[in-house]
Amino acid sequence: MTLKDKVSIVTGSATGLGAAVAIKLAERGSRVVINYTKSEKEAKETLEMVKSKGVDAILAQGDVGEDADCRRIAQTAVDKWGRIDVLVNNAGTTQFANHADLEALTAEDFFCIYKVNVVGAYQMIRACAPHMKKVGKGSVVNVSSIAGVTGVGSSVAYAASKGALNTMTLSLARSLAPEIRVNAVCPGFIGTRWFSDRFGEMQYEKIRKQQEATTPLARAGTPEDIAVSVVFFAGEGSDHITGETLMTDAGMHLGFAPLKAR
Repeated sequence: MTLKDKVSIVTGSATGLGAAVAIKLAERGSRVVINYTKSEKEAKETLEMVKSKGVDAILAQGDVGEDADCRRIAQTAVDKWGRIDVLVNNAGTTQFANHADLEALTAEDFFCIYKVNVVGAYQMIRACAPHMKKVGKGSVVNVSSIAGVTGVGSSVAYAASKGALNTMTLSLARSLAPEIRVNAVCPGFIGTRWFSDRFGEMQYEKIRKQQEATTPLARAGTPEDIAVSVVFFAGEGSDHITGETLMTDAGMHLGFAPLKAR
């Protein structure tokens, strides 16, 4: 119970990776704010799973792309428990587009993706930072992607937004130290409902098997795989780490050109 009595906010935690992170934090003893935008039914189900771990938890509806919502989500934690110790910026969005088709994305597509993936994370950090500093020790974990390091992924706009999130991780790790640590986790493929809903079960299985056949560790990632890395940065033995980007992709990135920066 290494996070016993801590308070964690996980954005976009109704389903998928966010839900897995919320549950894993609860297993470590943290109280959890479960954030969702539209998926209220799923959020309530995740809430019950978190509470089944023996910790207190609450729901906070809100769109991280809206600053007022970010401040309200943070205040929800403070009003309930009087503190914020961990922020996991998991909420994200994308637009699928062929990287070679420069007409496939509009400026509005870029704005919508950046609003959630970059500005939303920044706004959540801004809303939580004063409360973390008051406690004296906080941890921010940005859920990024290997797309932000390798330039692959669902679209150029998505990859660029995750690259921006990685750079912001470095900037804020410097400026918020020593009270607050800021790190990023960069997953590769994650086997969630998001993939099967998008591509259908047959295509999802094809992608999953391809990951098992091509990654050095011969594995297709699961939400639980990534959640363990997030919880590590939340406080399990990572007190001496800030400004790091951890690629959690079964070694997928090793198939790309040598990476001089992460």
